[in-house]
Amino acid sequence: MDSLETELARARELDTASLADAIESIGFECTHCGACCTAEPDDDHTATVFPDEVRELTDDDEWRDVARPMPYGLEDGSDGPEGETFEWALQTDACGDCVFYDGDETGGCTVHDDRPLICHTYPFSVALGGTSQPMGEAVDSEGMVRAHECEGLGRDISRAEAEELAAALKERAVRELEEAIGVRDNYEPVVTATGEVVVHDSEGAKRPDGTPVGQ
Repeated sequence: MDSLETELARARELDTASLADAIESIGFECTHCGACCTAEPDDDHTATVFPDEVRELTDDDEWRDVARPMPYGLEDGSDGPEGETFEWALQTDACGDCVFYDGDETGGCTVHDDRPLICHTYPFSVALGGTSQPMGEAVDSEGMVRAHECEGLGRDISRAEAEELAAALKERAVRELEEAIGVRDNYEPVVTATGEVVVHDSEGAKRPDGTPVGQ
């Protein structure tokens, strides 16, 4: 398996024109259906978000209003989830939908202009080691670009829109690998108490409210 540094170098060398070709070949237009923003049956909406993206969305809100510890890796304790995890996910509402989704009034994302990269690039992903697991079928001959099931696929997309999406897809791949390297390099095991959750990100270990462990 290639090192994260090797995969990061590959991500930085991705040809956005080729990515745009793949996106243009299958076509895509967001229909604002909300499927990627809402919960699946018995499974809350889960979208990864970088620490700096959380801060961009906080404004006057608290960290907990924007992000939550990624549930994967946590255990169910007597007082709720506990243990260590390695990513942040966008916060969800009581229904398990993304907290920024307002389908009833606006028909979509309330922070659309500042949405995280994973939202900007959905339903596409890049198949590089160390990035989010690619989902869906390959849409190019090399199998680098994948497309998750989405009703917006197959619709017309302009070359300019495909290129914009391709640039965001490359940026996301680079950022995911930089984050993974940062997590690896800054990781120090933390002994968690009962009912305690610690999130390890590229900036170090944090509590669910975003404050560093030890402060």
